[in-house]
Amino acid sequence: MTQNNADDIADFGFRSVPREEKSTLVREVFDSVAGKYDIMNDLMSLGIHRLWKREFLTALDPRPYHKLLDLAAGTGDITFGWLKRGGGPVVMSDINESMLNVGRDRATANGHLADIEFLVTDAEAIKLPDSSFDRISMAFGLRNCTNKDKVIAEAQRLLRPGGRFMVLEFSQLQIAGLEKLYDAWSFQALPKIGGIIAKDSASYQYLAESIRMFPKQEELKRMFEAAGFERVTYRNLSGGIAAIHAGWKL
Repeated sequence: MTQNNADDIADFGFRSVPREEKSTLVREVFDSVAGKYDIMNDLMSLGIHRLWKREFLTALDPRPYHKLLDLAAGTGDITFGWLKRGGGPVVMSDINESMLNVGRDRATANGHLADIEFLVTDAEAIKLPDSSFDRISMAFGLRNCTNKDKVIAEAQRLLRPGGRFMVLEFSQLQIAGLEKLYDAWSFQALPKIGGIIAKDSASYQYLAESIRMFPKQEELKRMFEAAGFERVTYRNLSGGIAAIHAGWKL
């Protein structure tokens, strides 16, 4: 069961760990895989993550007068997609400096440094003023957070009235009969590929487990609503392998 309260124990994949240790363990995972993160995303999803992110960016509706906070920005796919589509300035944030450094290198290479502010921060406690952003995005990062309710509450605090919080995340498969194939890919193939490409099978075992521990679609919708978001929706992608959740601050 996913832990989202003040208990002393949190999930780290299928393991239970002391709550205060989870962020360190997650940081170690992404320190390990940062250099191969983008190629591993292609291999893990057979390239489909690019289509999911395209749908996500379309839903974000980038506009030049909107300011974006990109949480768990990683190597910057959402940030750069937002800017290429004409979106306004971005605060690109991540708890993991190694991942953010890869994103900064990409921004330098593509001439985007002037449009981006980089921020190493824990998404559960962001030291930025209330009502600072028009859009907040989080792609494939929420499941790695210790207290997901705090992250959602921070998004509510940081949005301006009329702003929207959007999460792209792995979710619960909705296609009956594909569970065995999906499990075989997740728990057998991915760790092996991670061992070959990233020299780290354990991190990809964790990533597969973390997907299974993440709240299901309806549960995450209720968490958005409990934080005060309105007109909360979700849309399944690829049969529920991933989903886009969204809520408005009205």
